[in-house]
Amino acid sequence: MTELPLIGEAVAVAANPRLAGARIGVVTFPGTLDDRDAVRAVSLAGATPVALWHADTTLSDVDAVVIPGGFSYGDYLRAGAIARFAPLMSKIIEAANSDAKLPVLGICNGFQILTESHLLPGSMIKNDHLKFMCRDQVLRVENNSTAWTGDYAAGQEITVPLKNQDGQYIADEKTLDALEAEGRVVFRYVGFNPNGSRRDIAGISNAAGNVVGLMPHPEHAVEPGFGPASLDGIGSSDTDGLGFFTSVLNKIVGGAK
Repeated sequence: MTELPLIGEAVAVAANPRLAGARIGVVTFPGTLDDRDAVRAVSLAGATPVALWHADTTLSDVDAVVIPGGFSYGDYLRAGAIARFAPLMSKIIEAANSDAKLPVLGICNGFQILTESHLLPGSMIKNDHLKFMCRDQVLRVENNSTAWTGDYAAGQEITVPLKNQDGQYIADEKTLDALEAEGRVVFRYVGFNPNGSRRDIAGISNAAGNVVGLMPHPEHAVEPGFGPASLDGIGSSDTDGLGFFTSVLNKIVGGAK
């Protein structure tokens, strides 16, 4: 029987000092809910988490950035619309679009912020059933060549928690066709579309593959005993979400050789 870590005891799964040297920033806005979960996921993957505040004017020499979920600024105006103008976002946008192509992951509200900041195309609107949805969600990995999906196999199905009320991804047909043609649909909902997103899209990337956004929460499926496997009965792993964070670490370390 595998011994589970105690609650609050973060044990890095990647005992690699080269990975531990990687610095992954986690951004907090007023209303962010899942920043501590993202910090824990970064630690479990083996990197050094760096807390970033929305009003910061520097990225503190991080190697990648996670914009976690929550309800930044209470979702006033539109989800992510106010957070997009935070001082730190201008630095993230600049770094993501630079020649260095800083890896950026937006989860749930983070995905909404990435669309509002035009780092990713399209937009997020209320779920088609107009209700908050919380469930374990099966996703298919459509593109494993991004900075955040390299540790998955193309076509692999993973299960991670999902929780949103403005999770319906929309875009015009021309944009959707381009995303499909360019392989920029990174994740697709399997078995059930929880919010009415066009073409069952759960996550997308920019053209370079360094910026990825998705609605479900991989940071909630990173350690044994605290993930979907105990509930869904389909053979998934409690740690299906950990691959996001190990993928970007391996990308960073590989790029530093």
